[in-house]
Amino acid sequence: MSTSFAGPALGRGIVADRMKLLLAPMEGLLDHSLRDVITRAGGVDRCVSEFIRVTDRCLPDRVFTRVMPELLNGSRTAAGTPVRAQLLGSDPMCLADNAAALAALGAEGIDLNFGCPAPTVNRHRGGAVLLDEPELVHMIVAAVRRAVPADRPVSAKMRLGHRDDSRMLDNALAIADGGACELVVHARTKLDGYRPPAHWDRIAPIREAVAIPVIANGEIWTVDDAARCRAASGCDMLMLGRGLVADPGLARAIRDPHGLRTDWPMLWSLLGQYWQRIADHVTPRHRAGRLKQWLNLLRRRYPEAQTAFDAIRRINDVASVEAWLAARAVRLPYRDRHGVLRFDIHCARNPPKEEDGDDALVFP
Repeated sequence: MSTSFAGPALGRGIVADRMKLLLAPMEGLLDHSLRDVITRAGGVDRCVSEFIRVTDRCLPDRVFTRVMPELLNGSRTAAGTPVRAQLLGSDPMCLADNAAALAALGAEGIDLNFGCPAPTVNRHRGGAVLLDEPELVHMIVAAVRRAVPADRPVSAKMRLGHRDDSRMLDNALAIADGGACELVVHARTKLDGYRPPAHWDRIAPIREAVAIPVIANGEIWTVDDAARCRAASGCDMLMLGRGLVADPGLARAIRDPHGLRTDWPMLWSLLGQYWQRIADHVTPRHRAGRLKQWLNLLRRRYPEAQTAFDAIRRINDVASVEAWLAARAVRLPYRDRHGVLRFDIHCARNPPKEEDGDDALVFP
């Protein structure tokens, strides 16, 4: 059944020239390794980094590049997807100085975090707690906008509010009037946390009140969720978080529900890629935990992920995990003679020959 509103036509798939799909920042889950793998699966227009916490000083470049190594690659993932740097803090001038430093490093843009619900962050006057102070929110956005070159976007992400949504329009207008070019709204308050439902309909008054693009976020797990969110919020653009981590093919499916689906053999390729990527920066004793963390979310979409999760639930050493992966022939990516990244979905040990053509899955 299709749903419509005063905007692009909707069905089970969403086809609209104005539609953009963003990958959400998720502290403790979606770091640069997982961003790299998920954007290789396709369909994502832009990512936002995990927040970089700013307190009372300008951070050294090594902190920025540790959180967002894409700065060393033109502010893009290996798949070519732009990544915007996100800052979190409450000191307007200090945030402005750090934003300027990020711009000098080539950041695609600066995003400001007014949505994090973590109690530790909120106790230190960061994230969603600032939604009690729209005047400060405005000062932060305005200071960062002045500090960043005019050709670099400044955007923000907020929740509906801290304890309730009574000041949501005040905060949205503060952000827009401060000079932000775009606003993501997570359709829950800080007190709601991540409990369903997300109140997509509450985004509609925000979209009507501000003159900048508004992007809807929260509880989008399926193509149908995406259609219902757009209908309720009136937003053309969506930010996908846990739903895209649980189903890396979700962005492509939203764009084209009849296109190539990311099935479990393809996921094996992505899992192998992810394991290789985290080996570069995650200590051995934590690597198995990172793999299990992703498998835990994948269980929502893939029954095979439940079997995989159960198999390694009690495995923690690197050698045992690698032996388990090797025994199941994880498909590792490689580049063909044209430099195109390919994943062999038939035989892990023997990459497809040139004449195999469509038997190999290609992620451009």
